[in-house]
Amino acid sequence: MDTEALKNLVVINGTDIWTEFGAFLTEEKKGGRENLTAIMTASKVKAHVAVNIREQNGSKYSKHLDVKNEERDVTLHFALFAETKSEWLRRYMDFITFLKTGDNGWLNVRFTELNLTMRMFFVESPAYKPLTYLWKEGVQASRFKVKFREPVPSF
Repeated sequence: MDTEALKNLVVINGTDIWTEFGAFLTEEKKGGRENLTAIMTASKVKAHVAVNIREQNGSKYSKHLDVKNEERDVTLHFALFAETKSEWLRRYMDFITFLKTGDNGWLNVRFTELNLTMRMFFVESPAYKPLTYLWKEGVQASRFKVKFREPVPSF
């Protein structure tokens, strides 16, 4: 694995998650694009207020619509790697705690290659999958999903 290529791809609150935790974005299957899809899916807009006048057909909307985005959820797929079982356990627990705690709960998640920063907070980690047998000593790896909420979408 080319570990140099994983440096500074995802930086959260100024922390490179690969260097600090051995964590990086991964996909469900080779060639998958779940992360990119989650990041780049545009938010919905809030409903526009309409006036329905009985004497007229249809509804009437303001000529100057003020578009407001709705909050959105973003689910990212992470993997975490460590050389030993104890290092993996520490890194995994520290990473999840880091995501839950943030800066007063807030996470500024920077995707370097997309030149995009999203301000989000941790919601849940709904799926965990071990990639190695944690009961044995040695190299450990896992994959897990983390659901974030972006209250004021970046786009």
